[in-house]
Amino acid sequence: MQNENSSKRKISSKFIYFFGSFGGILFGYDIGVMTGALPFLEKDWSLGNDATIVGWITSAVMFGAIFGGAIAGQISDKLGRRKMILISALIFVVGSLLSGIAPHDGQFYLIFVRILLGLAVGAASALVPAYMSEMAPARLRGSLSGINQTMITSGMLLSYIVDYLLRNVQMTLAWRLMLGLAAVPALILFLGVLRLPESPRFLVRNNKDEEAKTVLGYIRPENEIASELKQISKTVKEERTQSKRVTWKTLLSGKYRYLVIAGVGVAAFQQFQGANAIFYYIPLIVEKATGHAASSNLLWPVIQGVILVAGSLLFLVIAEKFNRRTFLMIGGTVMGLSFILPAIIKSLIPSVNPMMIVFFLCLYVAFYSFTWAPLTWVLVGEIFPLAIRGRASGTASSFNWIGSFLVGLLFPIMTANMSQEAVFAIFGVICIMGVLFVKFFVPETRGHTLEEIEEQGVRK
Repeated sequence: MQNENSSKRKISSKFIYFFGSFGGILFGYDIGVMTGALPFLEKDWSLGNDATIVGWITSAVMFGAIFGGAIAGQISDKLGRRKMILISALIFVVGSLLSGIAPHDGQFYLIFVRILLGLAVGAASALVPAYMSEMAPARLRGSLSGINQTMITSGMLLSYIVDYLLRNVQMTLAWRLMLGLAAVPALILFLGVLRLPESPRFLVRNNKDEEAKTVLGYIRPENEIASELKQISKTVKEERTQSKRVTWKTLLSGKYRYLVIAGVGVAAFQQFQGANAIFYYIPLIVEKATGHAASSNLLWPVIQGVILVAGSLLFLVIAEKFNRRTFLMIGGTVMGLSFILPAIIKSLIPSVNPMMIVFFLCLYVAFYSFTWAPLTWVLVGEIFPLAIRGRASGTASSFNWIGSFLVGLLFPIMTANMSQEAVFAIFGVICIMGVLFVKFFVPETRGHTLEEIEEQGVRK
């Protein structure tokens, strides 16, 4: 037993935090890879005039993620966060390889496989924030949970770079390699997570206090272990006396309703604000603005990816210096104006340079990258009480992916029937609605322990 513990203690906290958040690479890569693959796939399968099929192929991952997040949240309450992340990584490997070998003109095959891939993506989006928030101390939770967003944006940038490097490869081979190479980060995740410990809060909840104490020893100063273990145990005992079993009805009970509405609402608004319309379709957006072929515009996704990574790194530096609500309201306001102003300028100056909209999209991405992008997952990870965290974070993730799915599906259809400026103006109004939601419905969580946040919900 002593040798086993000594071996376990070789696991550093940096290793735990790195691979605990590495799941973000998976759905970051898959969010981004279709941006470059789609122009080649459209030509290879002659999909240019079928906006609905294009929308479905693009958004199929998000459709699967809707269910993956909800299912994984529930199962992880029984099996643990770590085991579910491992399962998700394996599904991701299989789904990526199957995407790369899709038969020619196999639109429905590719849609089905990408739905399967979405189950793993959705699971990762729910499990990673929950795992990171349960591992991180309150004073660092924003920064450490923000690493998840850095991983997502790094995965997106990686996919954009891969797409750009493969732009001159033969058309059919290019998009197949782009999709199939997603199996590589998934395999790395699996191998890394094999060495990760389980969340201490999950262990206490399953009567494994000694194991929880060992895990806390990896990531807390020795003088904090006993007090935190005691606090976690107290919370778990109170939950057991209140309820033997958490159901969907529990999420809307008086005790939890306020926090569930806040967390799920922020997760939904993040996607309905339209960010993924940019990430999925930026080459096509530039093509419509300039007339140049989308496959020749693959440098623009790389630029967007660099902005995203830079913003996520900025967030890590300033995460604990400002309140979550302040960031969300400032970011949402600038994002909304970035979408609305092009429509106003276009109506006043019809001859304005069409690349104006791309400038404003870059401004949107810049503010999104260090406000709504990381803070959504920080809030989802820390706002839900332990008793409902698995199910509630899965629900929030599902609503987030519902928004992502609808944006991915409807954007090409909307732009086929109205101007890009008008479409983005609609998203701009949604951004402003998100600011109002935060102002009136979202509590401040910075610097509070998970147990203190739960008390805020009880008082409401």
